[in-house]
Amino acid sequence: MPTPSLRGVYVPLITPFAADGSVAFDAIEALACEYLDAGAAGLVPLGTTGEAPLLDGDEKRAIVELCARIGVERDAQVIVGSGTNNTASTVEATMAYGAIEGVSHAMVVVPYYVRPSQAGIVAHVTAAADASPVPVVVYNIPIRSGRVLEAPGMLELAAHPNVVGVKQAVDGIDMATLEILAGAPRDFAVLGGDDPYLFPTVLLGGAGAICASAHVHRPVRADDRVRPRRQGRRGPRPPRGAAAGGEGLLHRAQPVGVQGRVARAGQDPDARPPPPAAARQRRVPRRRPRRDRGRGGLNAVVRTFSVAGATGNVRTGQRRRSSATWKARSIDWRPLRRGSHIVS
Repeated sequence: MPTPSLRGVYVPLITPFAADGSVAFDAIEALACEYLDAGAAGLVPLGTTGEAPLLDGDEKRAIVELCARIGVERDAQVIVGSGTNNTASTVEATMAYGAIEGVSHAMVVVPYYVRPSQAGIVAHVTAAADASPVPVVVYNIPIRSGRVLEAPGMLELAAHPNVVGVKQAVDGIDMATLEILAGAPRDFAVLGGDDPYLFPTVLLGGAGAICASAHVHRPVRADDRVRPRRQGRRGPRPPRGAAAGGEGLLHRAQPVGVQGRVARAGQDPDARPPPPAAARQRRVPRRRPRRDRGRGGLNAVVRTFSVAGATGNVRTGQRRRSSATWKARSIDWRPLRRGSHIVS
């Protein structure tokens, strides 16, 4: 039975910068070796987390060559982000990076900003796959590209002999993702791209993940957690707090949240504008939802009027007799408390 060529957890590397704004290549090498030693299946340079739009051509190539050398030395796969919103430049970059020894795959993102049709997205990726000397991975991330590649287009690309997988980052596990998991060829790898949904994606048949939270949580082989459950046995649980940690990283602008976590872990990456440097932010504690007291719905409406500034101080409960207050109090709330509906 054919199996995907991509399997496991891949780390989308951040790009550390020195204080003068230059790329800190020593830090990149140290991070890459650390993650591979921890069990990562491979590296993903020039991705979203790597701030590729902020790098010039020479910096990009130097980073790719460094990661490719590390991949050769440690027998790890290297998936290079080569996609842009321009088909010609995407083809050129894919051919150039794919020719570097040690690069195993190229990742082509759905064209951003220009918002092409489904047929346009398929044609864009097909052009890159036809010219690429290495297998291509589609990067489906509508929150950044403004367009989502639906299941029919993805399955059409999955039939291409040089398209071997997708990083599916659609902010959940939707029906299209389930259709792709069910209809794609056996050797087509569906890699989770949304950190809070990585484990469910693998349980549903995904081959692994490309996840930014692997910078914080120890990368493991996806099979180590999934294989026992497929055999009806209890396997190792996901890392404690992994889902919450991944979700927390996404609350801040990428890659600042990841950089902050990495800095606290002992490294010290800086950022290049426009993203600000990772700063210590005051954590706002969550408050438990307050139950309505007294007469239920009426109190909620009065508080709503209070927030709007019509009835005075909400904290102390002092309300001045305004027209809005009397209007709220004059409504007959009994039908609503009985579960009925007011029909005008």
